[in-house]
Amino acid sequence: MEQILKKHIQKSITLSEEDFDRLMGHFHIQTFNKGENIFVATQPVENAYYVVSGLLKLVYTDQDAAAHIVSFAMEDWWESDFHAFFMKTKATMSLVCLEDTTVFALSLDDYWQICNMFPQMERFLLQKSNMGFIGAQQRVISLLSTNAKERYERLIAQYPALLQRVSKTQIAAYLGVSRETLSRLSF
Repeated sequence: MEQILKKHIQKSITLSEEDFDRLMGHFHIQTFNKGENIFVATQPVENAYYVVSGLLKLVYTDQDAAAHIVSFAMEDWWESDFHAFFMKTKATMSLVCLEDTTVFALSLDDYWQICNMFPQMERFLLQKSNMGFIGAQQRVISLLSTNAKERYERLIAQYPALLQRVSKTQIAAYLGVSRETLSRLSF
């Protein structure tokens, strides 16, 4: 499994074998079962997670108990409630396994240690953060400026494999539409 993370990192930066071995001491493998919560709203968020295998959803539940899927995270993606993680506050969202999932967990202390030990890892993590920020902004703009059909078509174009792994109810919650509306959109 270490080779999966190494390959992911080496897409952006180069580390010697010795440095990579030192780096791996800061990541911890965790496994979760389908349906299990990695963390829930109101709990502290101890880690950021790199998905080795499986599928996650990040969910915000509003005051009316309506669940809104903020994002999905599959293999080769990073996920957490990043506000709670970096600010050391309680989560406002929950991270739920949609499949049996294996992740590399990185604590905030380890995050800062590897940034100090390996300047190139700081650049790598900044790049990942920037791409996540861009994705989040694009999602907000999409929710504000496109209709349900356009959002569905964009999702199909960007992540066709996701539709095979996630129920239509989950897709509807992600798109911000009812299950019935999604059925009309997906023919």
